[in-house]
Amino acid sequence: MFKNHPKGLSILFFTEMWERFGFYLMLGIFFLYMIDTQTGGLGLTRANAADIYGTYIALVYLTPFLGGLLADRILGYRKAIFIGGALMGLGYIGLAIQGYTAFYISLLLIIVGNGFFKPNISTLLGNLYGEDRYRVLKDSGYNIFYMGINIGAFVCNFVAAYLRNHYGWGYAFAAAGIGMFLGLIWFWRGQRHVKDADVIKPTKPEDMSLARIFAVVLMPLLIAGLIGWFLPKEILGIENIFGSNSTDAFLFGSIPVLIYYSSLWVKASKSDKAPIGALLAIFGVVIIFWAIFHQNGSALTIWAESYTNRELPQVVESVSKTFGLVQEVDTSPREVPRLDTHGRAELDADGNMIIEMGPHPYFHNLQKDGWPDKGISLKLISTEIFQSVNPFFVVILTPVVVGFFTMMRKRKKEPSTPAKIGWGLFITALSTLVMISAVLVSNNGMEKSSAMWLISAYFVITVGELFLSPMGLSLVSKLSPPRLTALMMGGWFLSTSIGNKLSGVISGLWDSIDYKAYFFLINFAGAMLAALAIFLMIKWLRRVVQEHGA
Repeated sequence: MFKNHPKGLSILFFTEMWERFGFYLMLGIFFLYMIDTQTGGLGLTRANAADIYGTYIALVYLTPFLGGLLADRILGYRKAIFIGGALMGLGYIGLAIQGYTAFYISLLLIIVGNGFFKPNISTLLGNLYGEDRYRVLKDSGYNIFYMGINIGAFVCNFVAAYLRNHYGWGYAFAAAGIGMFLGLIWFWRGQRHVKDADVIKPTKPEDMSLARIFAVVLMPLLIAGLIGWFLPKEILGIENIFGSNSTDAFLFGSIPVLIYYSSLWVKASKSDKAPIGALLAIFGVVIIFWAIFHQNGSALTIWAESYTNRELPQVVESVSKTFGLVQEVDTSPREVPRLDTHGRAELDADGNMIIEMGPHPYFHNLQKDGWPDKGISLKLISTEIFQSVNPFFVVILTPVVVGFFTMMRKRKKEPSTPAKIGWGLFITALSTLVMISAVLVSNNGMEKSSAMWLISAYFVITVGELFLSPMGLSLVSKLSPPRLTALMMGGWFLSTSIGNKLSGVISGLWDSIDYKAYFFLINFAGAMLAALAIFLMIKWLRRVVQEHGA
């Protein structure tokens, strides 16, 4: 797999694999932990949990703007990776401590840590392909790197299910931290293979100084965020503008950063203007992809938890139980949220869930003839295991996609990198049609749907992801002016951040949309419009890549 590639690829591959093990282990159980009322979770409503989830994954991808900037100008990429990894590891372990204070401090550590880690390991990877003999392999190098991400993301949910089912949420979160520190140890041991790629490029006269960036970007970001938080209620007399105070603050706070990236294009030299403009156009369009893709941890987790038949065949049950992947539920009365006919938690006048005695919520849309006898438990696959379906398909399909593009390249028919991104968006749109079909056959979720619908949707969106996500990273590496590579990588993650926040906003609509097909139809329309935008720009984008890419 690593043959003909730089030796540093294997170092970054396994470092990222362990880092993503921790990241996706935490993310796989994060929403479930927040809505859990049975085993020591936070007991939040699905709307509140979706808001926190969306804000977290938005901020986790917003901080790479700052981490990339500091690495470009001061720290270098390896030092930034060590700082970021250490903060993330401490944050994951901190989530094992109960209480809201530890909860929010830990999230802050992870958010800041990811800002230092994520853009700089991707930039370091791109720098490994600077020699002429490696440049043609850059796209496949990013595909291989992406497979490492998803090996970690696949394995982690099995570990999470075992630990939280046997020992509790805290042990699962702590395992994420251990994975992160294992990744740092591997990175430290392989320094000699990546140190030559850790080169800080000199700035140019048109580049803003750090002091000016803090003055005209970061301070306005904080001020705009505070305005977004307080403006609706204190001045306009309304609760919020975009669904929650956190959403208002995030979107307002994003405005100065967006203006800064626009200024890079406005002030760019003639040689830099076209590639920066092309990247900004791509950044704007792929927001839609991330808004859909990262609903896997919110809306699709809700579908897996409450609307999917998770009962295990007898032949699988014993194996799954042995590895701790089984959740047992029975009909005995317990304290549960009161649900309406649409499966939504009913709230009191203060917005808190109304708790009553009743059977486990899993039985809400399960026909009575499917209920077990008194004293008998149903054996269900743990919900977070569905989070491993996507990375499983990535690992399986990455060699197929790389081989397909290699074959097309030999025939001189390989699509351009922007075209791959456009096709990725189109395929993403098709994945939402699978979920619309699931809604139709399950009578709008009033009956449990087959797990194959969810698995099929993950299969389709994974194909779209492989066309888009690693190609986006490769495109940033190809087109960015060398001294701005990590900063532009931060721009890629900024678009991810905004899309992630929108994923939480959209998922927060789940309980307010009675007919769930309309929910997925919103996603379909967004992905199709984004794909159309790419293909309308394709000639210009292809020309820029040919003139300025490697």
